[in-house]
Amino acid sequence: MSKPPMRLSDLKGGTPKTEPKAYSKASPKMARLKKGKVLTEAEKAAFLASRPDLKPKG
Repeated sequence: MSKPPMRLSDLKGGTPKTEPKAYSKASPKMARLKKGKVLTEAEKAAFLASRPDLKPKG
């Protein structure tokens, strides 16, 4: 009877898992995300005027 194949989880050692800190540094993927743009009142009014389907129902 042959031994089952070895898995990485069977190996001892490696890097120990560390607990995440409350205010840890952002991961590279999160750091690459662009910040959202906040529209000014004039920009918001112009956008909503161009989109009649988004007008509030009243």
